[in-house]
Amino acid sequence: MNQEIAEHFPHFSVLLSATPRGARLARLLSEAHLRRWGLPTDTASQLVGELAANAVTHGLVPGRNFRLRLYVVAGTLRIEVTDTRGERLPRLRRPAATAESGRGLVLVDALADRWGVQEERAPCKTVWAETAAGPAAGRRGV
Repeated sequence: MNQEIAEHFPHFSVLLSATPRGARLARLLSEAHLRRWGLPTDTASQLVGELAANAVTHGLVPGRNFRLRLYVVAGTLRIEVTDTRGERLPRLRRPAATAESGRGLVLVDALADRWGVQEERAPCKTVWAETAAGPAAGRRGV
């Protein structure tokens, strides 16, 4: 991205280890950048946390990292997490009330304005979520 474009569209990208520590770092780094950009952090950091945790848990290939990207365009924050398990596409499922896991994408679906999966060149996939990038970010219409 050239410097002129970068000045108008806040963005951040980092490669992190596919470990619980890498997922936590993704969340902390995203909060720091959102604060620097003057954006609310609550909803976005929850989305980053869930997407990064999924990359570490379900997208893990030993020795491979995952990439976190954040950028803001036209009042929308887009969060992207790319991992190296392109053959394992996430699906929204409703877990049983007694299930101890399986709620990550349910939370993403509830918090994001939109989300989806983009298949990349093998072996990667990117799971993305978008939310409003303003003072009312994370508040859905009633």
